[in-house]
Amino acid sequence: MAAKKVLIVYAHQSSGSFNAAAKDAAMEVFAAQDCTVEVSDLYAMKFKATATAEDITGDVKNADHFCYAEETKLAWEEGKLSADITEEQRKLTQADLVIFQFPMYWFTLPAIMKGWIDRVLTLGYAYTQEKRYSQGIFKDKKVMLSFTTGSSESMFSANGINGDMNVTLWPLQNGILHYCGFQVLAPQIFWAPAYTPSEVRSTMLEGWRKRLQGLLSEKPLSFTPLDCFDGEKGYQLKPEIHEKQSTKEHGLTVGIHLGKALPPNSQMKAGV
Repeated sequence: MAAKKVLIVYAHQSSGSFNAAAKDAAMEVFAAQDCTVEVSDLYAMKFKATATAEDITGDVKNADHFCYAEETKLAWEEGKLSADITEEQRKLTQADLVIFQFPMYWFTLPAIMKGWIDRVLTLGYAYTQEKRYSQGIFKDKKVMLSFTTGSSESMFSANGINGDMNVTLWPLQNGILHYCGFQVLAPQIFWAPAYTPSEVRSTMLEGWRKRLQGLLSEKPLSFTPLDCFDGEKGYQLKPEIHEKQSTKEHGLTVGIHLGKALPPNSQMKAGV
C-alpha cells in the first residue's frame, strides 16, 4: 500500500491537554506506518475564524450585496483566495485522511474549528449543487471526528439529560462531512477525561493508539445515497425507497427517520 497522507486539524490551546495527547498519539502511530502527517494547529496559527470579504484578495464582484459563497467561489476559480485558506486547501487536497481533533464546545465544534470549515470548504472547491453527499468532491477521502466531552457517556444517551449523541453528531457528520462527499469514519469519543482518574485516561489513549493502527482500513458510516432522492421533487425520498423501508422498525438515518424510531448508534458505529 502506498504511503498515505494524513491531515490533523487540531483545536486546543494547551499542549498539556488530553486533546494534545490524542493528537500526538495519532502523529506517532501514522509516522510509524510511514504516513505523511500534517497538523493544522489552529490556535498556534491564530487562524481567523470569521468568514468575511477579507478572505478575498482584490476587488469583489458585488460589494453592495456581498454573498460569501458566490464571491469565494469566484476567488477560488481565479486564485484570489487569501493565503491562509489556499494553504489549508492545499493540505486538504493532498490528504487521504482528515482527523478533526477538538474538545466539544456547546455540543459542537470550537469556533476556531467551525471557522476553518466555513472558510476552507468553499463553494466550488469542496462542494457544488451537482457534487455533494454520496457524489461529493471528496468521496475518495476519509474523515473522522476525534473529540473530548465534558459530560459522561450516560448523559449523552437516549435516556440521558444531554440527549442521544447520535443526534448531536448528525449535523456535523452528515451536514458538513458527508455533504462534501467524505467517507465518514466512526467518531473517536473520549468521554469526560477531565473527570476520570489518570489510569482511565491512559487506557483511553491506549485504546486510541490501538484503533489508529487499523484506521485507514476501517469501513465508513452509512448514509443514504443521493440517488435515493428525487431532485425534481425537492429531493424527497423516492417512493420505492420509502416503500421498501415501510416494514422496517427503524428509519433510514438519524435525520431521515421517516417518523420511525432512530437507528441505534448509526452515527457512532459503522455497519449499523
